[in-house]
Amino acid sequence: MIEKKQVVQKEEKAVIVGVITKDQTERQVQEFLDELVFLAETAGATTLKRFTQKLSHPDRATFVGKGKLEEIHQYIASRDVSLVIFDDELTGSQIANIEKVLKVKTIDRSDLILDIFARRARTAQAKVQVELAQYQYILPRLRGMWSHLERQGGGIGSRGPGETEIETDRRIVKDKIALLRKRLTEIDKQSLTQRKERGEFIRVALVGYTNVGKSTIMNMLSKSEVFAENKLFATLDTTTRKVVFEQTPFLLSDTVGFIRKLPHHLVESFKSTLDEVRESDILLHVVDISHPQYEEQIEVVNRTLQELKAFDKPTIMVFNKMDLYEANTFDKWLEEDIKKDILQSLKQNWDTKTHGNTVFIAALERRNVEELRKTIMDKVAQLYRERYPYKTEFFY
Repeated sequence: MIEKKQVVQKEEKAVIVGVITKDQTERQVQEFLDELVFLAETAGATTLKRFTQKLSHPDRATFVGKGKLEEIHQYIASRDVSLVIFDDELTGSQIANIEKVLKVKTIDRSDLILDIFARRARTAQAKVQVELAQYQYILPRLRGMWSHLERQGGGIGSRGPGETEIETDRRIVKDKIALLRKRLTEIDKQSLTQRKERGEFIRVALVGYTNVGKSTIMNMLSKSEVFAENKLFATLDTTTRKVVFEQTPFLLSDTVGFIRKLPHHLVESFKSTLDEVRESDILLHVVDISHPQYEEQIEVVNRTLQELKAFDKPTIMVFNKMDLYEANTFDKWLEEDIKKDILQSLKQNWDTKTHGNTVFIAALERRNVEELRKTIMDKVAQLYRERYPYKTEFFY
């Protein structure tokens, strides 16, 4: 039988591991590991050290070479390290082989993200989606994961489905997946009914990389209290509010953030939640312009939107955190005219790329909020006029 364990979460000390292959530069891998550190922090772990190794391809048995694995073992043996996190997906046999050498719990990026999703899930729909993704993650790893799933003490990577009997097999897991999919279908039908009951309102959805400030913007525009914090995946469940700008009403939805290397089965499980994105009329693509790799984050979001068949919708690019961008870019000795020229060039560049559909704001400082409101209102009113040319009650 598979049952959920209730464990007391304590802060864990971790090390992280990445492999530099011919398909990735060392800089890219370090950026991935920076994000992995943030993921670990979000899950409640402190990262003590990162290890990397250059390989033409990952080792089939232990992902990294035996020498690197022994180096990791020597490091953690003299410290209170209880967790090793690999940046790429591991097979069940790789996890088992690594743990035989390291003698500590080993997980990969997917397992870590699933753990975060499990603790963040609040609604019945989100909980079922996460549990389904967890079982889909477990299924191909059953052969080598018995010891991984039966670890004592809980902690990161142990939340969710856990093994209590060694004889649990693929059939039981597949039956559980089928049951969860059936339950999710029933919840989806209820959600579809709720969406249909919203009538003829134009729908606007906030999308973007995780931790770019979507929930803060949602709160600002809708004057509601949506949970927001400086951690990854602060929002899992879609939140929808009715907003009225100068007598022009529309529905505004906040959605789960995207991330690089997001497990495919997680995207599959959350596609029903992301129906709000597919069925929206306008997308507000929020970008943290202060992030060094913000353009790569834009690409990640665009690829995910393409997978969801929502990429071709009217989109407003909302470049958030301009206050941090300026603090990171300009020193105090820089002349004001030069600052203005740099900012003007930045805006002109993105205006050209998006055909003028850009707004630059600082949500926490409420800078340029009125321009954002007007841009949204103009877009919404235009769609009302196109969709309902004989109605006047929607826009003025």
